[in-house]
Amino acid sequence: MDDLPALVLAPSAALSSTATTTARPTSETTIVSIYSMYGDDRPWSAASGKPAIPPVKVRLPDDPRLPIPHENEDSELAYYNEYDTKHPLSPPTSSDLLASESLSFRTSPTSSRSRESTHNSSADRDFSVLPPLPPSRHATPPRQPSPAPPIAIASTKSLVPSEGEDMDAFHVRSTYAQLEASGVKGDGFEDGVERTRARVGPSRSSQLNAFAALDDGTEKSKTLGPRELETLASVDRYGFFAAPSHDRLVLLASAPLLKPLSPVSSGPPSAPSSPTSLRTLPPSPPPPKEPGRLAKWTRMMAPLSRDAGANVLAWGVRPGKDAKLRRRVYKGVPDAWRRASWDFLMGRYSSLGPGPREMRELEREYAEALERPSEYDVQIDLDVPRTISGNIMFRTRYGAGQRSLFHVLHSFSLYCPNCGYVQGMGPIAATLLSYLDPPLAYASLVRLHDAYSLHAVFSPGFPGLLEAIYVQERIMEQMMPDVYEAFKRHVVSTTAYATKWYITLFSNSVPFQMQLRLWDAFLLEGYDVFIGVAVAIVWIYRDQITSSTANFETVLSLLSSFFVPEDEDTLMSWISRMLGDKKLRSSMRGWKEDWRGLVAAGKDGSVLL
Repeated sequence: MDDLPALVLAPSAALSSTATTTARPTSETTIVSIYSMYGDDRPWSAASGKPAIPPVKVRLPDDPRLPIPHENEDSELAYYNEYDTKHPLSPPTSSDLLASESLSFRTSPTSSRSRESTHNSSADRDFSVLPPLPPSRHATPPRQPSPAPPIAIASTKSLVPSEGEDMDAFHVRSTYAQLEASGVKGDGFEDGVERTRARVGPSRSSQLNAFAALDDGTEKSKTLGPRELETLASVDRYGFFAAPSHDRLVLLASAPLLKPLSPVSSGPPSAPSSPTSLRTLPPSPPPPKEPGRLAKWTRMMAPLSRDAGANVLAWGVRPGKDAKLRRRVYKGVPDAWRRASWDFLMGRYSSLGPGPREMRELEREYAEALERPSEYDVQIDLDVPRTISGNIMFRTRYGAGQRSLFHVLHSFSLYCPNCGYVQGMGPIAATLLSYLDPPLAYASLVRLHDAYSLHAVFSPGFPGLLEAIYVQERIMEQMMPDVYEAFKRHVVSTTAYATKWYITLFSNSVPFQMQLRLWDAFLLEGYDVFIGVAVAIVWIYRDQITSSTANFETVLSLLSSFFVPEDEDTLMSWISRMLGDKKLRSSMRGWKEDWRGLVAAGKDGSVLL
């Protein structure tokens, strides 16, 4: 086992005794096992009223090049008796399913506690069943022949709890670490087996189902079957399944966007209070002009640096083409250029710069953070399976997408103690992972935090979000006074409908293709883009909001919908013109200063709707 510890399971008779700390050599340490890894039954100490969790001894070779001892050597390695002719992570066979109801295992004959257990032996009840560990990468042969290739694990730190780490959080962190090494079956096509939110049950069938859900080393090489091909045919170009998961789809009409933002009065009182609803989410075909835009972006962008293999590490705009950048971003970044353009735009906007040296440093921070505990691990694990679950990349429980999402959010929760983790970070990280690998997605989150005002958005009390809402209200009050009065009359606060917009960067409010275009502009111009999107939505529905039949329920329901633009180009053009108005942008900067002054004076609580 490559860098993996030999585990010795302590008998439950020792659970009632008080553990004493003794000096140990550097190659030996004591960790705490999770007694309920496959069930919720935990021994409780009558004296303390707290779970008495059995200690497990971890013994690593002093020289990592030395192999782990085998059964015929002096070893305390515990291994499964019924499966030692198979790869530890290989699925059970039909004969396994007919075997005894409880897993038994034995240790080497030279161990003081080793006894070969039998099905009805009382010794079986004295041990806690731990999950199998991946096999070794060392040159020494495995204990028994195995048809599956060895699985590598980069580090064992995630398998050892840190001092003071919550045991539920450690269970979550170690589960993701082990599954990162083994993988899971049917990634993208199966639902997977829950292992953390609901522990694998103590019954033999539950444990065998959990074993069967592990990758046996053939997932990436086997031929796709009819079911997999059918699943792939049912997703759109971004990997989303055809069936929408939104309760209320409404149309963002293009006609109101033909008029630029300017002071307007209310519409006719007889206007309907409800917008045009859609029954299904329209398809997202490639934009018809994307091939031409792809050629233009290819001519506009130039490599800034390359690695030793001549692969491009950073991109920039060719001399003389910078004036065209803003216009081309608002017209839509070709999907083939989105990864490179996002990295370029973030480097251009942020203080980190586009150089690879800073990115390598952030990637190193990401790797180191994976080995540290986070107080938010349990909550992150709860949120991961319900984040963009309609995408094939994040469908399978503990699949590659969900593991990457957990790891990115885990590492980012340690980056800023003030922000920690909030639920809105999940959709943002998932969107980044759609184009970037996990280390770069983490580095991008850091740049969004540092340079794009997300620190203020995610800090306790969400001060950046409230500032954006204050600016939005000032624009509505100046440009749509009747709409602003309607909000006051119906007692509809902006925080009631706009909080989700600002905290998720519109990830759950518009189709994914539209979200990507909004993010293109956001990475170019900053957080003001989302204020522009919010104002555009209210501008489009101003007649419904000021209708004589409108009330609190209709207005709040309308603005809490999932918005489907009738024409993406028209919406992006309107936002571009709004943010290109120098006078308005100057006013927006002034309103932000006003808000900070109100916060400093303690008067911010009474100025928002």
